[in-house]
Formats: sequence, C-alpha cells, structure tokens
Amino acid sequence: MKSALLILLASSALAGCATMEKPMTTAPTIAEAPAPKAAPNPLTAEWTGPFQGVPAWDKLDVEQFPAAFTEAMADMKKEVEAVRDNPAPATFQNVHEAMMLAGDKMDRVQSLWGVQTSNLSNDRVNQLEKEWNPKLSAFNDSLMLDPKLFQRYKAVYDNRATLNLTPAQLRLVERSYEAFVRNGANLTGADKTRLMAINSALAQKFAEFGGKVVRDEQALIFVDDAASLAGLEPSLMASFKAAAVAAGQPNRYAIKNTRSAVQPVLDYATDRALREKVWRAFVNRGDNGDANDTNATIVEILKLRQERAVLLGFETHAHYRMADTMAKAPSKAMDLMMRVWPAAVARVHEEVADMQKIADAEAKTSKTAKITISPWDYGFYAEKVRKAKYDLNEAEVKPYLQLNKLIEGMFWSAGQLYDLGFKENTGEVPVFEPKVRTFEVTNLKTGAPVGLLYIDSFARDGKRSGAWMTTYRSQQGLGGTRTVLASNNTNFTPSTDGTPTLISLDDADTLFHEFGHGIHYLLQNVYYPDLARVPRDFVEMPSQVNENWLLTPEVLNRFALHYKTGAPMPKALVDKIHASSTFNQGFATVEYLASAIVDMKLHNRTVPVTDPDQFERETLAEMGMPKELVMRHRLPQFNHLFTSDGYSAGYYSYLWSEVMDADVWAAFNEAGGPWDRKVADRFRTIVLQTGNETDRAEAYRAFRGRDPDVKPLLARRGFPTK
Repeated sequence: MKSALLILLASSALAGCATMEKPMTTAPTIAEAPAPKAAPNPLTAEWTGPFQGVPAWDKLDVEQFPAAFTEAMADMKKEVEAVRDNPAPATFQNVHEAMMLAGDKMDRVQSLWGVQTSNLSNDRVNQLEKEWNPKLSAFNDSLMLDPKLFQRYKAVYDNRATLNLTPAQLRLVERSYEAFVRNGANLTGADKTRLMAINSALAQKFAEFGGKVVRDEQALIFVDDAASLAGLEPSLMASFKAAAVAAGQPNRYAIKNTRSAVQPVLDYATDRALREKVWRAFVNRGDNGDANDTNATIVEILKLRQERAVLLGFETHAHYRMADTMAKAPSKAMDLMMRVWPAAVARVHEEVADMQKIADAEAKTSKTAKITISPWDYGFYAEKVRKAKYDLNEAEVKPYLQLNKLIEGMFWSAGQLYDLGFKENTGEVPVFEPKVRTFEVTNLKTGAPVGLLYIDSFARDGKRSGAWMTTYRSQQGLGGTRTVLASNNTNFTPSTDGTPTLISLDDADTLFHEFGHGIHYLLQNVYYPDLARVPRDFVEMPSQVNENWLLTPEVLNRFALHYKTGAPMPKALVDKIHASSTFNQGFATVEYLASAIVDMKLHNRTVPVTDPDQFERETLAEMGMPKELVMRHRLPQFNHLFTSDGYSAGYYSYLWSEVMDADVWAAFNEAGGPWDRKVADRFRTIVLQTGNETDRAEAYRAFRGRDPDVKPLLARRGFPTK
C-alpha cells in the first residue's frame, strides 16, 4: 500500500463511478448460452510498457471509475481479510509486510483518479467525487477500524521485544500501532459508528469545497479593449485574447481567475480600476454569497473535525493533526510563527511607506488626486520601488527566463548534486494531456534506471490552481524494487505566438521548488513503504532547499538565456537580483504567515467557528494585519485546509521547513559552496534517501551536527537575528 496502513483520502480524494456494462447474451437455441464476461476495466488493469509499466492515460475514462473502485475495493477487502484471518500467530512478516504488499490495484486506480480530479476535472468529476468520497471513506474505515485486524497489529506490538526486529522494523511496528490508536482503533460501539460517519461526511464536504473553488476559478474577467491592459507584456495580452476567443468573445480579452493570470495584472497593469476589479474577483473566490460560496461548507468541516478530535481523545483538531509532526504541539508552531511575525509586519510598514512616497510624487507631477496604497496597488508600486532602489524590474529579467531552458537547468543541477540524469522521451509513453512532457530518469554514475518524470506545466480549465508534485508509483524495496513514476504540476501561462514560454522569477522559484519534491522521491531508497512518508512539517524542506540553486551563477550562466539572442543574463542584472534578495520580504512573509496563523487559530480551539468571514476579519485585526494586503489564501478558497485534512493545522509547516532549508543552505556555504559534493552526498544519504526510517529531527542532527538554527532564515529575509 502507498502509505502507512491504508491510504487516507487526500486532496481531491478518491471517487469515480459508473456502472458495469451488462453482459450480452445470444439468442437461445436448445438452451440459453452463458453470458460472456464483461470487458476488463482498463483502469484496474496492470500497467504495462517500459519503466515496469506506466499508466494507460490514453484509456482514461471518467465513467469507468465506479466499476474500477468497486473492483479494487473487492480485491483489497480480500487481501486485508486474509491478513486479518490468518490462523498463524501474528508476526511482522504476516501482518506488516503482508499489509504493505496489499492494495496494488487500489493504488493504481487512485493514481489515475488523482490526475482526473486535479488535472482534468469538470462538473461530472466533481459530481462523482461528492457521491463516492463518502463511500470510499466508509470502506477505508471498515478495514482500518476492524477490531480483529487491530488485534493482529497489537499482538506484534505487544511482543515486539521478543521478535528480533531490526531498528527499522521496530520503528514501523511502533508507528503503525500508534497510528491505529490515534485514528480510533480502540473505539467501540456507538463511538466507532459515529467516527465512521464523521469521516464519510468530511470526505463529501472536502469534494464540495474543492468543486466550488474550481468553479469560481473558471470564471473569466472580461476586458473590452487593449488600452485597459496597458503595461502588460504582448505575450500575456495574446493569452488573454486567446481565452476570450475560446469563450466566444473574440472582440474582448479574458483574464482567468487564477493566480498565474491575475498576478501579472496586479504587478504591471497601469489601469488602477482594472487592478481593483481583478483583485476583488480573485480574493473573493468562494465568498460571493452564491452557489459557489464555501462558508457554510467550512462551518460543517470545522464542526466535524472538532467532534472527531474529541472522540479520539484530543483537545482540538490541531492537537490531533500535530501528534505525528516534528513540532508535536500547536504552541511550538505558534512560537516560531510569532517570533517572525512582528519583524515581518514592521517591514511591511516600511515597504508601504516607500510605495506611498512614489505614489504621492506621481500625483504631484501629474496633478491628479492622491491615492492611498491599497491591496490592489501593492504589487504595482512594489515594482516601482524595486526599479527606484535597485534599477531592476521584472520586464528586464523575464526575457531570460525561458521555461524550457530552466527545466534543463534544474535537471543539470540535480545531476551535479545527486547524479540524477534526465532524458526526454515525450511521445514514447502515454500522457493525459498533449502538452505534458516526460523524461527518463537514470543514475548518471551507474546508468541504473530510477524512474520516469511527467511535467504538466500549463494552466487550463479543469486543472486545480497552484503547483504540486505527486507520484503515481513510489520507490520501495519490499516485494521487489519499484521504479518511481513522479509528476510535477504547475499553472504557467503558455506562449500563444510561437515564442518560448517565459516565466517570472517567482514562477521560476516555484518550478525549482516542486522539482525539489521530485528529487526527494526520485532519490528515496527505503525498503518498507510505510517508512517513506515524512511528517508534514518536514516534507517542504527538500523542495525549499532546491530553490536556492536557481540563482547560482552556474545555473544562470548556462540556462538563463535571452529568448531572442541566446545571450546569458548579464552579470550586472544578476548582481541587481542578488542585491534585491530581501526586497518585498515583508509582503511575502506577512501574506504567508497570516494564512498560517489563522489556520492554527482556527483549528486550535474547542468551540468551532460558525462565521469564517467574521473570524478571519477579527483574528487578522487582533494580529495587527496591515490593511494594505490580504492573506495569501483567504479561508473561503483555502484548498490546503479544506479539500483534505492534509495541511489543516499544518500550513505553518512551510516556515518550519524553511528554518531547516536556510540552515542546510548555510551548511553548503560554510563548506565549499553550493556545489560541494561532500555536503551534497551527506544530505542525500542521511536526509533525502531515508524517508522516515529514522526520526527526522535525529536525521537532521546527524547531517548538521545540531538542531536547525532559525538565524539563517531571519537573515535571508532581511529581519533582525537577535
């Protein structure tokens, strides 16, 4: 199975549905001929082809998922019951290993469904999610809350001292038992029945929330004339024109209500009224009092989460979610966030003052009315401040940031650091969308196969917003070594005029960030799959570390090449970028931390919130949130929190991980620099390859010789370190 015990429903949880086709019968002669068997479901079939088999994306069919899940559930039930009912005394091999080898068919179907819901969604998909998530949650609970199965695990746990277990096996036994208990295995009777009902209801609400946000993000903001888009790049305007044409409005421009389309407008459009219109549409996703309003859904999720936490013996949902994290308790996460918050807010006030000076000067020169910096002005005037302070603007940088060249650059850096090699084989394996690219991954030193990487770069209708990395099959040693099938997903705006797709510096960071997740999974070398999953507040560290190599001279000189001339980015421009490295860190830190702190306060309470909008407003006011910006993710569209339990009471993990990330980068710089192979080898072998085979805090100490220090993080952001 993919994760410890059974896969818990995650973001865009499991779903799918349709009915099996009825078998045909022939006309009777003397006796009616037996009905032939229905055709095999392509979604449950073994994967075939290279790389130990790849998903048959060309056979993806939404209406086949119901039968696929029915078949996969039946198979898994048999496999789990065989473990449960084994008459032999419980051992590590006939319980833990047997369970980890069960569920391959379900894993395959879930991988396909994950793409269907995240990359290729539509109203039918969301309908099936809402119908089937509760069914699949109930199925999962029926297995994992089976008292006879739990007793098999408990028997191994109780006898662990006499079973001659290896350290890894002992860790797995203890963690599995603790997970069973934490998730309700000791409940009986009405309590167990209620827990199953709560989990099913949450699964349905997660799908409901995600579907509403996606529909709001598919809305288009129409602009009547090109003059209103002054300040934007021609390639971006061309993409807006293409969107309008596709929507049947060829004489207009259409801006999609997604971050990748909205952010350039907020940063560069000179029309202040347009900026405000776009900003309001974006920040009010899920909060418009219509059919897509998510506030009532949030209230139900919060109520169910708190009831479940109490049922499981936890004070709050935050305590429940953090029981298996590095931080362990909400107070520790809050302590870290509140150490950074005051300095970040103070920096925002400085940034706003700088912007207001420019706005006032412009009003005086043009003899127009003064403005007060508002949230829809922040990005626009920040770019003016950047130009004034550092003689730098995004328009100078972007021509050097070709998406395809930067992909080459991230591959090259992974080869230099970790001996990973990437060879494009697009067209040789099926893909789920024509623009998806694929790459064979090997070990450069040995030539040994590592896996296959899919890259889905571009935004489109039906693809959820943001960026993410996932695996369709992960590495493990148990049952035979498995090659990795990994996928990086972003929402960049493609070029529509035949020129290379250019991305912003922030987008380039995102590209390297998600690839850092990919590196983590491609390097993984664990035997037991249940010891692969790392804590939520550790998982972002490898991805955040990888961002650091983007702006190294070695990467920029080779891959930051002008899309017209092929010339590398001039040193003077690189120097400006480095000089401005702490620029706008107040904004970046506050918009993130506001989301993380509100998340923790929302879930670290015994009485669930009943008015999310009011709670958000009042909490931000108590925190001293600057009025010139908003949370990066307002509650009505906060997919991290409300499409699964995944990041609930866990959005702090980006900051927690960044403390380690900054400290890891310091380790490289204290040695021979960013490309020091001794440090890279230690980081790979001690931290990246080992999954969760040892406590991650211990692994970090083994790598660094001490606990992580927060000072490199503060210094990186330009905040006081004392």
